[in-house]
Amino acid sequence: MTVLHDSPHAPVVDDEAEILNLYRAHLSKGRATLAELFGSHMEVASEGAWLTTSDGERFLNAGGYGVFIMGARHPIVMEEVERQLRTHPTATRILLEPTVARAAEALVSVLPTGLDRVHFALSGAEAVETGLKLARAGGFKRTVSMRGGYHGKTLGALSATAKEVYQAPFRPLIPDFQHLPFGDADALEAELRAHPGEVCVILEPVQGEGGVIIPPKGYLKRVEELVREYEGFLILDEVQSGFGRLGEWWGADLEGVVPDVLLAGKALGGGVMPVSAAVATRKAFRPFDKDPYVHTATFSGQPVLMAAVMGAVRAVKEERLVTRSMDLGARLLPRIAEVAHRNIPELVVDVRGQGLLIGVELVEAGLAGELLIELFNHGVVANHSMNGSSVVRFTPPAVLSDTDLDYLVNSFDLATRDLIKGAATMPEGGN
Repeated sequence: MTVLHDSPHAPVVDDEAEILNLYRAHLSKGRATLAELFGSHMEVASEGAWLTTSDGERFLNAGGYGVFIMGARHPIVMEEVERQLRTHPTATRILLEPTVARAAEALVSVLPTGLDRVHFALSGAEAVETGLKLARAGGFKRTVSMRGGYHGKTLGALSATAKEVYQAPFRPLIPDFQHLPFGDADALEAELRAHPGEVCVILEPVQGEGGVIIPPKGYLKRVEELVREYEGFLILDEVQSGFGRLGEWWGADLEGVVPDVLLAGKALGGGVMPVSAAVATRKAFRPFDKDPYVHTATFSGQPVLMAAVMGAVRAVKEERLVTRSMDLGARLLPRIAEVAHRNIPELVVDVRGQGLLIGVELVEAGLAGELLIELFNHGVVANHSMNGSSVVRFTPPAVLSDTDLDYLVNSFDLATRDLIKGAATMPEGGN
């Protein structure tokens, strides 16, 4: 299948086979193989909750790893970005530049009180590196992260991401990283008590890539209390869970927690631009205040990215997408659970979620992969979980209409029916 692009020059023709060959030649052979499992479709357009492929098929986007809380190409975000593109998209970083200041103000306005110093970056891993460097610069030389947590794959972030398959090829990693069970406050207290005044704790309010793992009620608040008691440093990684995804602005808000550093990303760019941020208290940010060149990046805070941030904050506020995320999640989760337990009771372990972060855990990873393909066959894009490979994860946008919601549930119903048919015909012991 091909698609023609409008151009003042000769038309460019994209051929699926040609694009696959280019992936193999210049990007990733594995990624090309994965694309073939999903029919080698090419996504070429998107709007709201929907994306369109080169052959004209439309898919409801309940994936995107949490980026699209306001859908694709939200008009408020696009308006801000297009205005900035026409005037001053990239700055010298020498002179004062207003959009970065306004974007920082907008972001701080929706964060827990006390978090008011911002360092902007592009990826979630960069935000994690920023938080870890603030901790090190503040004298916290030991780091505790949680098993099943995901913080990225740069060396510092990877040291916190407790996943053997990702870490093994790159050892030795950063020293003095300890991985504890998520949800176990007693284990954390023992580590903090053994090293008072030395420990940085980094964790997610809900583990997204871990398979939508929700900690016991009160755990996050207890973590904060323990970190304060033993004079530690607390980083909340909200790259995926933040910006309305959980039905609150931030997972921190679920239990009234104020960390030393909160990490934002994914949805922060409004589904249009890649933007992340580490937002800190004044005390935690002191090393960066003292020396503005101790941690820098060329594209940090560039005007066109900051326009996207301002548009994203505006869109979520004006359309009350945090509340809508909570309401849609409260409607969607029980319907997904009902279908799963009705259609595939022998294959499903659990259905869980918070807001519009929903996970369906199956008895084995292979079935999760099959379910993703069946969902795609019925017009829905979802994601696997990198640290919880048996979990299919739904992260739909908060702009879903009632019709979209029904479409998603109906597609899940059809996909699970087809999954059980496939499982019934699978040879015993087969995968």
